[in-house]
Amino acid sequence: MTKQPVDPIALARALIRCPSVTPADAGALDVLQRALEGLGFNCHRLPFGGNGGGDGEARVDNLYARLGTEAPNFCFAGHTDVVPVGDPDGWSVDPFAGELKDEALWGRGAADMKGAIAAFVAGTARFLTARDGACPGSISLLITGDEEGEAVNGTAKVLQWLAAKGEAIDDCLVGEPTNPGALGEMIKIGRRGSLTAELTVIGVQGHTAYPHLADNPVHRLVAMLGAVIGDPLDEGSEHFQPSTIAVSTIDVGNPASNVIPGSARARLNVRFNDRHTGAGIEAWMRGHFDRAMRDAQGSYQLDIRVSGESFLTPPGRLAELVGKAVSKATGRTPELSTTGGTSDARFIKDHCPVVEFGLVGLTMHKADERVPLADIEALAGIYRLVLEAYFQAT
Repeated sequence: MTKQPVDPIALARALIRCPSVTPADAGALDVLQRALEGLGFNCHRLPFGGNGGGDGEARVDNLYARLGTEAPNFCFAGHTDVVPVGDPDGWSVDPFAGELKDEALWGRGAADMKGAIAAFVAGTARFLTARDGACPGSISLLITGDEEGEAVNGTAKVLQWLAAKGEAIDDCLVGEPTNPGALGEMIKIGRRGSLTAELTVIGVQGHTAYPHLADNPVHRLVAMLGAVIGDPLDEGSEHFQPSTIAVSTIDVGNPASNVIPGSARARLNVRFNDRHTGAGIEAWMRGHFDRAMRDAQGSYQLDIRVSGESFLTPPGRLAELVGKAVSKATGRTPELSTTGGTSDARFIKDHCPVVEFGLVGLTMHKADERVPLADIEALAGIYRLVLEAYFQAT
């Protein structure tokens, strides 16, 4: 059966018009489900958290859709949730109107990543039409409403649900905006890990005129931060840039100029490559802090949260076929990169090979987020080429 064409611009506009600020869905998955069911996909809505079960966090709606039952199962993963718009006065358009202006689609989520979701649906429709609706295997979409939030009741829970059903994903393409400036520049084959450390130094409060009678936690905190900042973790690895440490805040909360406070706090974020693990970074950090506090009267507390370990999908068949599709459509040879922040690929990598390729990220998370219409159309063509190459030998 020949499938109906899908206009990626119209679908992206319909998705943007759903104000799905994480973790709200606001009808975005309804829009997507209707489009996929029109192509013959079997759709499952999977709410987790809140009244939907889970760990007591906010309720998150997710969608898993599959066309076909045979292997291999090629999956496209992404998210319909978006970050808040910020100051509405900073926008020149309604952020949820899906406005077309200056040959671009404007609105929150245009680049990250409703435009890519629409492009994949359109690319799939074109692939199916060319094959008279037949697919020698399966195509699936794993779409969450929790990627921009805590990422607790989204992709990770859907993957658990799939595993419990005995359903496997063989390869996955994540549609995050990977390109720095122009479509076709970059494919992500891995991501750095991310660790956040909350450091609290407990000292002895006292008068600034008699510092020998106190133990100044601010001085200790500065020394401890200097110890880790001044000791580079590494010089990078084959596919990763050097790991980085950034202090994001220092809080003392002391309004008096003549009082040494009793405690001081700081927050650090470490982005680490594949030479480290979160546990290894924590041990390294505690070693530095223990030495800095060796002669102190006070103590310190360190709370660690690892939001994702580093991972790498070594260059191979999946990255190669995506790269060839990108080159064929754009004339560019994409760089295989591991730069940027975390993505839900960190969960998927435990189940199958995964790479990321989507739109240009210049305006993502900014006011007046937008993407050229030509890029959405071109991305739909790239995704179709990926599907054709993937199933060619099947």
